[in-house]
Amino acid sequence: MKSSFYDEMSGAVDASNAVRPLYRDVDAWLQITPQSFLSQRRHDAEFVFRRTGITFAVYSEGGDPDRLIPFDIIPRLIGASEWELLHRGLAQRVRALNAFLADSYGPRDFIRAGHIPAELVLRNPEFVADMNDLAVPGSVYTHIAGIDIVRTGPSNFVVLEDNCRTPSGVAYMLENRDVMMRLFPELFTKHRVRPVAHYPEELLQTLRSAAPRNSQDDPVVVLLTPGPFNSAYYEHSFLADEMGIELVEGPDLIVDDGLVHMRTTRGLRRVDVVYRRIDDAFLDPLAFRADSMLGVPGLMAAYRAGNVTIANAVGTGIADDKAIYCYVPQMIRFFLGEEPLLENVPTWQCGNPDEYAYVLEHLSELVVKDVNGSGGYGMLVGPHSSKDTISDFRQKIIASPARYIAQPTLSLSTCPTFVESGVAPRHVDLRPYVLCGAGHDGRIDVRLVPGALTRVALPEGSLVVNSSQGGGTKDTWVVDQ
Repeated sequence: MKSSFYDEMSGAVDASNAVRPLYRDVDAWLQITPQSFLSQRRHDAEFVFRRTGITFAVYSEGGDPDRLIPFDIIPRLIGASEWELLHRGLAQRVRALNAFLADSYGPRDFIRAGHIPAELVLRNPEFVADMNDLAVPGSVYTHIAGIDIVRTGPSNFVVLEDNCRTPSGVAYMLENRDVMMRLFPELFTKHRVRPVAHYPEELLQTLRSAAPRNSQDDPVVVLLTPGPFNSAYYEHSFLADEMGIELVEGPDLIVDDGLVHMRTTRGLRRVDVVYRRIDDAFLDPLAFRADSMLGVPGLMAAYRAGNVTIANAVGTGIADDKAIYCYVPQMIRFFLGEEPLLENVPTWQCGNPDEYAYVLEHLSELVVKDVNGSGGYGMLVGPHSSKDTISDFRQKIIASPARYIAQPTLSLSTCPTFVESGVAPRHVDLRPYVLCGAGHDGRIDVRLVPGALTRVALPEGSLVVNSSQGGGTKDTWVVDQ
């Protein structure tokens, strides 16, 4: 029986034993490398991750909350021409998303032109009214975007979802590369792999470029974290260290006379840019949740006064919404006057009566997602679900149709992966990280390091790549051929 999945090593959608030129050296290396050696190297990688503290936290399952994200030692290769297509498409998409955010909190021309229902934006739970008519530096709202991509064919990359609030995972991209270079130097010598180690430098330059007009000559950037109990705390501390900036929690900052300051042993020091890894609701107890102990009282007032930049901007969550995702191709046409270079996944909105009826009729064939869900939670994978699970999810959709969208079950591509039984294909996705800063010519300056986080679904047949659902990661090599 033929597979319907594109295999990135063979370049085929069947049981072909052919190997793409891009993967020939990897294939030759796997042919001569004993499985026992690969197994030992996998244990070595786990030891490095554990010793370095590269973990994520899961508090809902009991026991030790700190977990290692499983790391696969076989790299995923992307050719230079393939990356160029992704680069152009991602830059285009993120420019359009920034334009949409600026418009949604400004003139709302996209809504007035009838391209998107007003209630989908203005009644969105992530819409922040305090952002209305606030001129952010350089019109940049999402300074760091993580765009999830899936590959379904030789040259067919499609966008699965946009992450414009506080995208995570970039530390794993960098640490995966470091571990691979340590453990498999001989494999690196056979490939011209583009570097990713300069990402923290690019990120810092992006953040500094977004400093407010009245900032200091050498803008001070801090990374605001919820603290060590956050699941991504390792990444927060890693990035702050790599950028050479202070990692701060809410009580470390104070707003005085409309300016944000950091408490130091030498007194207060002004802060120009806050790279926040805290959700909007917890940023400022005077503006949002009064019970928040994580934020900074008065931060929004300083922000609205133009005395500090918050990255990503407050209110960017509307661009993450899985229902608004459907309108991104039209955003590209409307704001940029261009045709989309990367396609969306076909999507049905359950809030639309006709599409709602179709989804209920085809639940066993579709993937259904909560529009505000994340991490692989709150979703139904119809073909892999029991009748009872489908029936229960049907009732959720009937109770609140607008909360859900549905998509076809995608044929995620596969890559060779080292599992307990040996080397076998497993499904993968791709999360590149797009940086947007204020350019000198008034345009948004887009930066994209040649690499990404590849997430891999480790159980055989699984299509769920999220680390919280048992997925792992791979090093992603952009290779000059």
